[in-house]
Amino acid sequence: MNFSIVSIFPDMLKNFIAYGLIDKAIEKKLVNIDVYDLRNFTTNKHKKVDDKPFGGGSGMVMKPEPFFNAVNHIQKKMKGKVILFSAYAELLTQKKVKELSDEDHLILLCGRYEGVDQRVIDEIVDEEISIGEYVLMGGEVAAEVILESVSRMIYGVVGNPESVKTDSFFYDNQFAFPQYTQPRDYKDLKVPEVLLSGNHRDIIEWRKRNIKRRKT
Repeated sequence: MNFSIVSIFPDMLKNFIAYGLIDKAIEKKLVNIDVYDLRNFTTNKHKKVDDKPFGGGSGMVMKPEPFFNAVNHIQKKMKGKVILFSAYAELLTQKKVKELSDEDHLILLCGRYEGVDQRVIDEIVDEEISIGEYVLMGGEVAAEVILESVSRMIYGVVGNPESVKTDSFFYDNQFAFPQYTQPRDYKDLKVPEVLLSGNHRDIIEWRKRNIKRRKT
C-alpha cells in the first residue's frame, strides 16, 4: 500500500509516522509513505501557497498551482486516488476505510486556511472525505486518521489479524465489548467472574450480552 501526502507542514506527518505500528509497517515494507511539502511546488520565489479570495471574504484560499504541480509530479511516479479532506464531505466510516484499503495508492491533500481553490476539487480530486462534523485547522490530522485506519486493514500491519476482525464497525452492526486485564481486583473493582472461568461458550455469551453500542 502506498500513501503520498501533500502538506505545508510535512514535519507534522513525518513525526507521526515515526512511531508505533505504522513505523514498523514501513520497516516491513508493508506500506510506503511519501510526504511532500506543498511549498516546493510553487513557482514564486516566496513559496506562497495562498491568496485572497475573489469576490471578497475573510481569510485566505489555497492556490491551485501548487496542488496541480504536486499531484502531477506524484502521478507521474505512480497513479493513485486523490483525496482532499473537507468538513463538508462524506463522513469517513469503517466501510469506506475498507474500500480505501483496496487501493494501491492514495494521494492525500491537506488543505488549510479557508479552503482550496475549487478548480483543484473539480479537476484533480477524486473524492472528498470528512472525519467528522467539525472544523479542523488543516487536513493533517485527517490524513493521520486515514493512515492509521487504512494501514491496519493491511495484512501483517497488526500482529494478530483477529484483532482487526473483532474491531468495532469491522462488520455491519458490530460493536466492541468491555475488556479487562490485570489486576483482577483494583480498588475493590473486580473483573467479572465469567471472564476468569475459562468457559469460552459462557464468555462469548457474556460478551454478546454486554456489547457496547453507540449512544444516540
